[in-house]
Amino acid sequence: MTVLFKSKRGFLFAFIVYTCVVVFTLMIVYDFYKNGVYVLFPHVITLAVSVLLLWIFYFTNYKLTDELLIYKCGPLRGKIKINSIREIVVGKTLWVGLKPATARNGLIVKFNKYDEIYISPETNEMFISEILKRNPEIKIVY
Repeated sequence: MTVLFKSKRGFLFAFIVYTCVVVFTLMIVYDFYKNGVYVLFPHVITLAVSVLLLWIFYFTNYKLTDELLIYKCGPLRGKIKINSIREIVVGKTLWVGLKPATARNGLIVKFNKYDEIYISPETNEMFISEILKRNPEIKIVY
């Protein structure tokens, strides 16, 4: 059975994404209005960064299958075997490392011997209950 969890969208991340997209759009419009289409390359880069930010913001999710935790965050994608997960820390934020998340106060998933990843499902409790159905030996730390 597969369960899909969308990522929680935090205010700070939303503010940063929307501010960047609006500023980038205004810069492009102003430059086209002022100078025409003389320099196109910087506009393509700016537009690509805006699309990347929106892709990450709207399409970050986590999928639990019977054997895998699959995460997608824009171009960042990966799989973790549920049997290799040893601990989940609830309500903390990982400031360094792999972080396919769009909010704070999510879950730090520790797997293998030294690996960890930070995720932010919409409801931490529902995610934990679903993953414990698949591997009840996972230690939950609050």
